[in-house]
Amino acid sequence: MPTNKLRMAIRATAAMTVLGLASQAQAFEVQAGDVKADIYGYARLTATYDINEKITGDDSTLAGDFGMISDSDNEGHFDASATQSRIGVSTMLPQDVKVVIEGDFASGGNFRLRHAFGEYKGILAGQTWSNFSSFTGNTPTLDFNGAAGWAGYQARTAQLRYTTGGLSVSVEDPKGSVSAGTKKDASPAFTARYEGSSDAMAFSAAALVKQTAYDNSDTGGEDDSTLGFGVFGAANFKVSESFSIQGNVVYTDGANGYLYLSGAPDGYVDANNDLETISGLGASLGTSFALGGGRSVNLVYGMTQMDVDNATDEETRSNILANYMWTPVKNVMMGVEYQYWKTETKGGNSEDANRLMLAAQYNF
Repeated sequence: MPTNKLRMAIRATAAMTVLGLASQAQAFEVQAGDVKADIYGYARLTATYDINEKITGDDSTLAGDFGMISDSDNEGHFDASATQSRIGVSTMLPQDVKVVIEGDFASGGNFRLRHAFGEYKGILAGQTWSNFSSFTGNTPTLDFNGAAGWAGYQARTAQLRYTTGGLSVSVEDPKGSVSAGTKKDASPAFTARYEGSSDAMAFSAAALVKQTAYDNSDTGGEDDSTLGFGVFGAANFKVSESFSIQGNVVYTDGANGYLYLSGAPDGYVDANNDLETISGLGASLGTSFALGGGRSVNLVYGMTQMDVDNATDEETRSNILANYMWTPVKNVMMGVEYQYWKTETKGGNSEDANRLMLAAQYNF
């Protein structure tokens, strides 16, 4: 496949992942003098049936939650929600100035800010996707959160970013937590990412460093800090026009807020009041089949594994998501997805859950 077509395919896959996996429809365009504004978004219904345990968390998008998996026999739960619906405005001003503001209603039906940034000559300032993330290796899912171990933060954060060609660097609001200590953010997170493509493959690689610290001095305690870092690589290989394989690998140490869906802190305070970092590994592997007529099948496995000391702490989280999506017309997507979620401790105790998800989405 020619390089420009591959890039378009990867961007389309990324857009589907971000927008709930329907083909993004043409936005409403408004022109006033030198100012052009695109108004876009979608209305979406999501419904879930938790078969053997309710793992729908406080997130009203009905996404699966590893933290709710337990040994209970609380079987058979149905939920439905439209709060994932969203709306956004993208504006192009004179001198190639771009401004984007977008939100959804995922916060219990209240408006939630997703994106709010301006961009000029490669300089971006505001809130948008972390530079330490990539959709290149992601497989489309109906679940709002998707697969464990996807590349990087997979969410939005305040930042200052500069992009030139495939290279982008940023200074961002740091993420993470410390167990048994009051987390202290004494510095931003620094990231660098490169994305490109070659023949039938698109790829992305990134690195992040930040200070991981705690400070209990206000309560007569101690304080300590160390360096946290993370790296990832992601790729998408277009085997044919209708078949692709994609995935990624992530490693973090003292920066587990950037290990997607790991649920792990960056570190812990030991008996000597020293801050000890926790390392983690994440990965995903998926495949997508286009069946023609707007129909597709997607399958992905994702996991995170933490280097924990306590046998009762969650060491491994994994999930499998398999879906069928149908786009009868450009503006409409409907789909069904089977999900399997599992947690396992270092001591060998494991719990799992099965669920089904249905979705209908109407884009504009």
